[in-house]
Amino acid sequence: MSEVELGPAVTAKVIESKRITPESTDEVRHIVLRVDEPSFRYMEGQSIGVVVPGPHAFGNKYHMRRYSIANDRPTGSAESVEFSILVRRCFYIDPVNGERYPGTASNFLCDAKPGQAVSITGPYKSPFNVPSDSSANLVMIGVGTGIAPFRAFLQHLYKEKGAWQGQVRLFYGAKTGMDMLYMNDENSDLKEYYDEETFAAYNALAGRPHLADTDALEQSLEMHVEEAWDLFQKPNTYVCVAGLSKLLDSMDKVFSTAAGSEENWQAMKQQMINQGRWSQLFYS
Repeated sequence: MSEVELGPAVTAKVIESKRITPESTDEVRHIVLRVDEPSFRYMEGQSIGVVVPGPHAFGNKYHMRRYSIANDRPTGSAESVEFSILVRRCFYIDPVNGERYPGTASNFLCDAKPGQAVSITGPYKSPFNVPSDSSANLVMIGVGTGIAPFRAFLQHLYKEKGAWQGQVRLFYGAKTGMDMLYMNDENSDLKEYYDEETFAAYNALAGRPHLADTDALEQSLEMHVEEAWDLFQKPNTYVCVAGLSKLLDSMDKVFSTAAGSEENWQAMKQQMINQGRWSQLFYS
């Protein structure tokens, strides 16, 4: 990847790197970055690119990976801006030799210490369409680090905007209780919204070691499918979906049953897309 392909980059400094999952499960870190550039501003739902200097495989000089910003927009006109990202330490298996290798960007970030400089690009346009009308409903569906932009949305809706009148629902799945990001004993940021009259989080656990977080999400949706389906029918309901691309199959399975057929569900989803009420972000 060339510097031209990267686009303009700025330097961020690692302020804090905190593991928010226990040693017994996958390592996920909440990392706070600071940019000392007054013109750097972002909105909820946007992402930044983290640039890892090379050399890398195939002769690439740089490696870049995008991460969703996990907090709400900055206020005021400070000379510097702090924001957080959520990073899972990843590994992949080479399909040819079967060897296990560390993911370039995730391991670079998880190993970064406070004070370390990190080159970033962006922020990039948000794929999400979040309502500005406080009477609108918002349904968020996700797994894993897909919860990062949802954390930003909740901060904005309940802290910056104040009382949100519309119904806000979070459907989330995880392998174990400690994989419930921002909702476990290591970090429970999202629990502060449980007292909000309009907010409800529906979480489910995989229950068995061989099951994935998408299986848990499917269970969560099945348990509350009537409520979700009723909200989908309302013209002021907006849906945001984020996480691994495989969650799409789990979601489509549940809502196809609720709709009576896959054809009916796809037609309903397409209608919401056409109306600007459905937005999604999938990653591999």
